[in-house]
Order: sequence, then structure tokens, then C-alpha cells
Amino acid sequence: MAAAEDIGSLEEIRDLLKALPEADAEAEEIARERQAQLTKPAGSLGRLEELAVWLATWQGRNPPSVDRPYTAVFAGNHGIAAKGVSAYPPEVTAQMVQNFIEGGAAVNQLCSLANADLRVYEMALEEPTGDISEEPAMSEEDCARAMAYGMMAVESGIDVLALGEMGIGNTTSAAALCHGLFGGAAADWVGAGTGIDEARRAEKTALVEKAVALHKGVLDDPLQVLRCLGGRELAAIAGAILAARMARTPVMLDGYACTAAAAVLHALDPKALDHCQVSHMSAEPGHKRLLARIGMRPLVDLDMRLGEASGAMVAVLLLKAAVACHSGMATFADAGVSGPSENE
Repeated sequence: MAAAEDIGSLEEIRDLLKALPEADAEAEEIARERQAQLTKPAGSLGRLEELAVWLATWQGRNPPSVDRPYTAVFAGNHGIAAKGVSAYPPEVTAQMVQNFIEGGAAVNQLCSLANADLRVYEMALEEPTGDISEEPAMSEEDCARAMAYGMMAVESGIDVLALGEMGIGNTTSAAALCHGLFGGAAADWVGAGTGIDEARRAEKTALVEKAVALHKGVLDDPLQVLRCLGGRELAAIAGAILAARMARTPVMLDGYACTAAAAVLHALDPKALDHCQVSHMSAEPGHKRLLARIGMRPLVDLDMRLGEASGAMVAVLLLKAAVACHSGMATFADAGVSGPSENE
């Protein structure tokens, strides 16, 4: 794989997508065999069983572990924010980054609870992307560099990578990405974001519709859709997901904006997100529609819409529960408990 810092074009990103590694089938088989031997009826732990197998499959080992979860939050500013698409002004992005650094955000508390490392990646906050309703968000070089920057967040030895974002205006870009990639009406993808009223939501919808119409010439190329309608932090998330796949590192996605970034890779290759789980169903209405389009099922539905990897970190706690049961439970043989009858 080319070194992330050497990537300077979207064509180099395309080349990486041609050689995505597969999961470890042997580790998957061993994990499934252990699940069948644990002192419980088959399938009785539901998705916790599947999560343990998924982790083992992508970590390439059994038992899997969640001793070193790593949380990466990418922050970027959007030119479209100047048109009032958010309840908060653009300067809140930098202010919230400082809050992350000082330990005052929700994600800080959840990372502490999960014993996860947290790193915040600022992406030229003083230089918002282009206003997508009037021009492309990024040049090709800027988009490729943002993806490469995200790729560099994937360090060796990570058990699971939790991804999140911060950026005033990014639910507008997320909606535009989804509208551009999957069609439908703009209103299908636009929600209240940080809490705008219905009048401003209608204005936001009109801007998303205008943006997608402006860039209709690139809608058959998902990377160009990302370049024209996305943002630096969303491009970085896509890059981090790609690098994690190359390293066979499991990924926990956050909510709507994060999943929209991931959907760019899915549009390029439907198997590109096999190493990912979606943590939660966002209260943003477009998220449910997006998950249906990419065929992914969230782990929880808590009406969250905060972003900043908060939902991803709640789901990492579920991963810890899955691994604890998978690794710590006795087998029928160990406990002297009779297994299921052969005629059942």
C-alpha cells in the first residue's frame, strides 16, 4: 500500500480500492466454533455473538480483544455554513475542538469509560471548504490530501477504530452526498441537524437540491461526489475507513455524517465496508434511509444526533460486552453442563 503521506490524487485512492484485503476466514471459523460450545442456547446472546465473531474475523485472532480502542474525531469547516444551515455559527467547530482537548465533551466521558484513546484531527478550520451550492467543496488535490490525512490516523496495534466528526454545516454536506449518490428527493435526506426550525430546514433542503443540481455532471463518480459535495472531515473519514481495511482493523462508524462518508466507499465497492459496523441509528431522518440503501443495521437506536463519535463509543462498550462473554464464558465441556440434545 502506498504511504498515506505520498497520496496526492484520487486515482491513487482508486488503485487502493482495487486491492481490498478479505477477512480472515480461519479466525471466523474458530470463533464460530467457540460460540457453539459456550454454556448458552445457540444464538441466545443475539448480536453480541455476531459482534465477537466479526471482531475475531477482522482482527485475525481468537479470542478477539477490545483492550485498545482508538477514537479519531475529524473536524472541518464548511462554506455552506455561512448560509445559516445550522443553529450554531461556524466558529463553534473550533470551540468544540478545544472542548475535546480540554476533556469537556460527551465523547471524552465515553472514551474514559471505555478506556479508549481519543485524538482530534483539525483540518484547516480557518479555511472553510467551498460553498457546495455555488462551487465544489474541494479541489481534487485537496480531497485526496484530506483522505490521506485520514488514512494516517490508523495506527498499528489498534483493536477497533471508532470514527466521528465535528463540523458546523456537515449534516448539509452529508445530505448532499446521500442525495448525489442515491437520488430521491433532497427532502428525503435533510433533517434538523443541530436543531433548526422548519423554515430553515426548508432553506437547507433547497440548498442541498441546488448543490446536487450544480454538480450533476459528476454524480456517476462517487469520489467526485465526495470532492464536490463533501467536506475535509468527511473525506478524512473515508480515508481512515480505507486504511483500516488495508490494515484489517475493525471500524465502528458513528451517525449520519460519518455513515454518509462511508457510503462513498460503498458506492465504489459494496464490500468496502465489510470491516465496519454502524453504531447507532441517528435521529436524523436521512440516516435510516441511508442504512437501508447500503444494507447495514445499527447496533442501537437511542435517538442520538450529537456526532463527535459519541454513538460509536457507546457501541464500543457493547463490543467489550461481546468479547467478555465470548472469551470468559465456560464451554459445556469445561463446566460439565450437558449440551443440546442431538434430536433438537
